Amino acid sequence: MSGFAVVDPYTLERVEEVPYFSAAEVEAALASVWSAWTDWVPATTVAERAALIARVAELHEERVDALADAIVREMGKPRPQAVGEVEFAAAIYRWYAGHAERLLADEPIEGAAATAYIRKSPTGPLLGIMPWNFPYYQVARFAGPNIIVGNPILLKHAPQCPDSARLIEAVFRDAGIPLGGYTNLIADEEQIAGVIADRRIRGVSLTGSERAGTAVAEIAGRNLKKVVLELGGSDPFIVLSTDDLDAVVEAAFAARFDNNGQSCNAPKRFIVVDALYDAFASKLTERMAAVEPGDPKDDDTVLGPLSSEPAAIRIEDQVRRALAAGATARLAPRPRDGARFSPVVLEGISADNPAYREEFFGPVASLYRVSGEQEAIALANATDFGLGSYVWTTDPAQALRVADRLETGMVYVNTVLADSPELPFGGTKRSGTGREMGAVGIEEFINKKLVYIA
Repeated sequence: MSGFAVVDPYTLERVEEVPYFSAAEVEAALASVWSAWTDWVPATTVAERAALIARVAELHEERVDALADAIVREMGKPRPQAVGEVEFAAAIYRWYAGHAERLLADEPIEGAAATAYIRKSPTGPLLGIMPWNFPYYQVARFAGPNIIVGNPILLKHAPQCPDSARLIEAVFRDAGIPLGGYTNLIADEEQIAGVIADRRIRGVSLTGSERAGTAVAEIAGRNLKKVVLELGGSDPFIVLSTDDLDAVVEAAFAARFDNNGQSCNAPKRFIVVDALYDAFASKLTERMAAVEPGDPKDDDTVLGPLSSEPAAIRIEDQVRRALAAGATARLAPRPRDGARFSPVVLEGISADNPAYREEFFGPVASLYRVSGEQEAIALANATDFGLGSYVWTTDPAQALRVADRLETGMVYVNTVLADSPELPFGGTKRSGTGREMGAVGIEEFINKKLVYIA
């Protein structure tokens, strides 16, 4: 592919192609973010930039239909979820706009011999490398806070998202943020490597695969650039006790099928105590078996196509390898139709099965039976990933014990799909480094400058 392209994953129709930037266009983009850093940022205050981001939120709401339609077409997200993503992005921009001055205020240093404080200053131009699965939400949690801080943004979107990329850039421009304050970049991997190394770029944030994270971190490390990485996840959904198993199953289903099963922090491994396993497995399988991939433009569609035909082929191959290695299918795979992949439920996955450590990025549920709390924790931690986790229990003390021992960046107790602008998002181990959203998210790319006045 010689550029970005929109291929409707439901019909496999090639809708649009956008060529990569030329070397001159990449240089112009770099020059624009540097100009914003040297000219626009010093001429504006935190409050003024926050007001512009508040306008970005308003424009997302005003243009919700056009924005939602673009990502339905680009990556097959069911339309109600696409609308929800646009609205959540607006909420993130609005939250940061409303809290920025407090979050970025000077911090006095108590006990110093003279007046001393930490001034939260911008770092400089940043490169964002964003994925296809949440084209608006991912941009909001990176670009919103950093523009308020005063870090101009160069944004490389996913190759299948040129339409939504243009719409986002138009929102920022119409909100009053100049070219350079936020700038699209249509570039290939070689060009991106050069951008990361460029002296005008001070840091990089990537949301994507382990492979991409490793490559970006290596280049950034050689050039002494800070990186924030949000990579994959194989989040455990641990069921220890409940007064309402049907509600737990419904939560499991809703979270696993969110975004067509293509969410980094979706529960993917369902770890259930022996006393509840059979009933949970039967109910979840029945719920999943009733779903077939449908047209994402239809408001009643629960499961759309995967983001692309290669994505569907990839997960089809994962399931085939898992079964060949000894797993059993409680809900067997049905024939794939282009990018449309039907739900699968696997169980009997042994520690030597590749599925034991892989991430299934689609509507596949892996079930594990455990004897109790200790085995559940050990199994939950037996992965290289450490993004999110979900714990279901009627015992508050048990909830805290398990939360303390899970090797993840996030633990949700008795709930799913509870993301909110004030809650930090990120993981540990091979799920990445750093955090986005909340008070800690805005501090990833700031210069905590000591000012000491004798």
